[in-house]
Amino acid sequence: MVIAAVHSDQNQKTDPEIEDLFLTLPKTLEEYLANPIDKTEWVNDQIAEKSGQTLMHAKIQTRLLIRWSDYVETQQLGGMVLVEAPCQTRGRVRRPDVAYLSPDLIERFRDDVAILSQSHPLIGEIISPTDFGEDIFLKSQEYLGSGALEVWLVFPKSKHIFIQTQEQNLWLTEKETAKTQLVLPGFEIEVAELLS
Repeated sequence: MVIAAVHSDQNQKTDPEIEDLFLTLPKTLEEYLANPIDKTEWVNDQIAEKSGQTLMHAKIQTRLLIRWSDYVETQQLGGMVLVEAPCQTRGRVRRPDVAYLSPDLIERFRDDVAILSQSHPLIGEIISPTDFGEDIFLKSQEYLGSGALEVWLVFPKSKHIFIQTQEQNLWLTEKETAKTQLVLPGFEIEVAELLS
């Protein structure tokens, strides 16, 4: 849902507070980078609200966060796993559902950076009922074209996981095991366990 939109009906009066809010919203990518808005992304030169998350979405997001975080800690890999940490892609700002921030990126960008200037190396996106098919795969390619090494697209309803790298695409069913390909070497989880 785009939240930076102008009223089309010129005769319709608007609340002055809403008008003031609209006037202060970022109008360019540079303005958005300087002053990002929580629970939004910058897509196609507009502010887009992240919406459509369900209870199942939140459950899978949390489960993936915990599993990746535990693995990073037990394997002493360094870095951290984050939820909805903003990153810049090709002229856009995205907030992946779950992302791994590697030790070298932590060192390079520090905590005071509002938005990572590239994609996270490992990204997990849980598909919501409001997501459109082709847009999901385009978003994955967008991440891969902006520094991501590996993207997991998690489909709760059909119980599939699609793992994409620059070199390969893996389509997994709930009877299979999802394994990281390039990031977090050795991590694996049963698809059914993640999606239960």
